[in-house]
Amino acid sequence: MTRANSANFSKAPGMSAVRRTLGLALLGVSLAGLSACGGGGRPTTELSAAQLNTIGVNAYLWRAALDTVAFAPLVQADSAGGVIVTDWYANPSNPTERVKLTVTILDQDLRADALRVAASRQVNEGGNWVEAPVQAATVQKLEDIILTKARDLRRQALAS
Repeated sequence: MTRANSANFSKAPGMSAVRRTLGLALLGVSLAGLSACGGGGRPTTELSAAQLNTIGVNAYLWRAALDTVAFAPLVQADSAGGVIVTDWYANPSNPTERVKLTVTILDQDLRADALRVAASRQVNEGGNWVEAPVQAATVQKLEDIILTKARDLRRQALAS
């Protein structure tokens, strides 16, 4: 077909309708092909539930640590770095003694070695606060409480 014949053919009556129909048919086929890509279910992931979060550390350990130290006022709670620092807390039944806690979550996995608790203790002697030793069992007990709560939170999340 020569260029002149091609130009005359495209100007023939009804050709714009044919082009429009062909264009719509191609559009329909393209959309049908794209809709098949959507899939019917939710996307799957290989990450554990604790790693599907927007914070930088294990979500169960973070929540459990916050719940455990909720009795004391917070100075810092950095979920990206995994650090919780309390202010000094004096138990009303023993106002001559106060404690300050630092909880550090080191990993995104729910493991015992992903948690560190440090405690400072002071006693009031003659109106001055003096550093006093903290029993290792006290720090260990706090770590155990946090780990137990974190495991319970994980079990609850997996059950639902």
